[in-house]
Amino acid sequence: MDAFELHRHVISDYSDYTKSFVRIADQRVRERVEQEMEQGLLWPEPLLQLNPAFEPGRTVDQLVQENVLHPDCARIFRAKAHENDFGRAMRLHLHQDQAIQIAAQNRPYVLTTGTGSGKSLSYIIPIVNHVLNHGTGRGLQAVVVYPMNALANSQQEELDKFLKRGFGDDEPLVSYHRYTGQENEETRDRIRKNPPDILLTNYVMLELILTRIEERQLVDQTQGLKFLVFDELHTYRGRQGADVAMLIRRCREAFDSPDMLCVGTSATMATEGTSIEQTKLVAEVATRIFHCIVPPCSNVSCRTRSSGITHAVRSTAIAPNG
Repeated sequence: MDAFELHRHVISDYSDYTKSFVRIADQRVRERVEQEMEQGLLWPEPLLQLNPAFEPGRTVDQLVQENVLHPDCARIFRAKAHENDFGRAMRLHLHQDQAIQIAAQNRPYVLTTGTGSGKSLSYIIPIVNHVLNHGTGRGLQAVVVYPMNALANSQQEELDKFLKRGFGDDEPLVSYHRYTGQENEETRDRIRKNPPDILLTNYVMLELILTRIEERQLVDQTQGLKFLVFDELHTYRGRQGADVAMLIRRCREAFDSPDMLCVGTSATMATEGTSIEQTKLVAEVATRIFHCIVPPCSNVSCRTRSSGITHAVRSTAIAPNG
């Protein structure tokens, strides 16, 4: 099928249909309307965009074989087509691979890359790997914070895909739950009494967890929190950014987690200057928000491939020295 010929055919039919009921008596107005319609006012040219193919990294199975990931990660993170499908080995993008390596070295990072490039797996895989290595049912081991409940809902569906699909009626190897204003009191009470390994929430609810008396039970069971992730980090600016920075500091204290690993993801944190200048700016912002040194080193380079030519794309994971 010729997509462009189909486009022309559809536009022609739509143009004839539209003109069939346009009757303008005034000649000047009629001529102006006809001119605008001929120039495509009601049907602009189609938008064409390149779909980037990101530079490939290792497969999850390879990372397991190299002892970077727990063996069960090879069962969980697979390309699965349907509910009972065990799936095939999942190949990661290079920036996902590198982010996992940085997390394995217990170093905080920020991954900046475009929408649809698999940012969530850059922290979900390290979190699941940590839980598998240290055991489930030990209270909250990771809190993932989203700016909107819709993103938390979407992430819960993504976790369902990996941790439930293909495992039948078995309990997930890693537990997780959403904790936002959408849950009823019964559900919240159940979570407070028996916290999952991973909590999906928003920054307002995280603030309430630290301040409300009824949430104290949850805080008490979350001592030594390992991961605190802020998705879409660029949304926290100005006064809100200052609030989040203070929230992170209070989380370290409330959860007794001096070694808490902070992770951020974003599609757009810096758009001006060279790649080096952008990386430096992201590092400075992350350092202020996370309250730990995040120098612009250990860059995760995200690349796309098009027509045999490799083009560097702004995508950086930042980790401190040492």
